[in-house]
Amino acid sequence: MLCQECQEKEASVHVTKIINNQKQELYFCKECAQATGELNFGSDFSFNNLLTGLLNSKPHSHHQINLSSKQLKCKNCNLSYQEFSHNGRLGCSQCYEYFGDKIDKILRRIHSSSHHTGKIPKRIGENVRIKRKIKNLREEMKQVVAKEEFEKAAVLRDEIKDLEENLDNRG
Repeated sequence: MLCQECQEKEASVHVTKIINNQKQELYFCKECAQATGELNFGSDFSFNNLLTGLLNSKPHSHHQINLSSKQLKCKNCNLSYQEFSHNGRLGCSQCYEYFGDKIDKILRRIHSSSHHTGKIPKRIGENVRIKRKIKNLREEMKQVVAKEEFEKAAVLRDEIKDLEENLDNRG
């Protein structure tokens, strides 16, 4: 698709604007998008500024972050919560514990979870995925047994057994 502005170069920027419930889709090449201001994010667009915006934005009622008037500071590195919200970086590992409830809510807003699972290298990834699946199935089986749903527990047990055999066969 050609750029709607210059009609010469291939469009690489797709902009969707919704104004007064009217949807408008625009297609520009990079140069025309910058010239029209459609690609202008400002000179200070960074992860830190994005995180700062999330920290300082008005939270929804179910994600409220309680910013008390007293200045919270980490006892280990003396980093204040205000400094963290400005630069988006914690000072030390103790900050996670000290600002825990506030950071937990922010991580849930950003990632929908506060638990980091990490990435898995492809060459060993399948084994790790199977082990995680087994762990999750065991936890689910405990819950099912507690509810006395033994038929479902037996199905989960068999699935765990199959996965463990698959894992053993892989070496």
